[in-house]
Amino acid sequence: MIACTSPAEARMLWGEMSMTGFYRLAAAELRPSDVAVDIGANIGLSAMMFADTCPGVKVVTAEPAPATFDCLQRNMATYVPGGVPLRVGVGAEPGVLPFTWYPRASANSGFYADRDADDEATKIFLRNSGLNDEAIDLITEELHEGEQIEVEVTTVSAILDEHARDSEIGVLKVDVERAELDVLHGVDEDDWPRIRAVVVEVHDIDGRLVEVCDLLTAHGFTARTRQDASLIGTELHEVYATRRR
Repeated sequence: MIACTSPAEARMLWGEMSMTGFYRLAAAELRPSDVAVDIGANIGLSAMMFADTCPGVKVVTAEPAPATFDCLQRNMATYVPGGVPLRVGVGAEPGVLPFTWYPRASANSGFYADRDADDEATKIFLRNSGLNDEAIDLITEELHEGEQIEVEVTTVSAILDEHARDSEIGVLKVDVERAELDVLHGVDEDDWPRIRAVVVEVHDIDGRLVEVCDLLTAHGFTARTRQDASLIGTELHEVYATRRR
């Protein structure tokens, strides 16, 4: 039994994990000696996939929302041997920041939550998935009613220094609802060479998709992008970047 804040959301997220996408490609390249770093882990489904695909990999996760973190911690204890769950947000520099948690849509929570934009993206996703407008209105009503909390923020490099000092990072996964550039800017120059792959969800606002790809290319990666058919018409894209050989 998987611990979750919303069974419907967990089923949707697991469906995404089960598809042949960039997360699966990154998981297939993991080695047992690697560390997989999961920023924006939510309840831990991608962490579970990494551990299941590559037994022996060490999975380090970060999730700041208390209720979501409680589920993450329980799931990792059951399904991710040796996993490290951290109750913390991740950004460009350490500190404390306001965070919007959506109790009914935990995966959309974040530092840059935008209720109108999140409602619209969800409606497009549901419409692309074949639902009618009546059902969509019913599902999205008050879906993004948020609660403001203060959360501790750290950086990727601080996490690596404490939990993966001498290890190669098989994948850095980033899914942080518009804070993806903040997370990537929190990787120190000395740490980039030991990261072998990056999978990041990008909200393509003001040219951000190109900016993320350019940043990764500048650090020695070859980046490719995709947008799932269910997300066509939204700002959501995925980037998979692997180190050039």
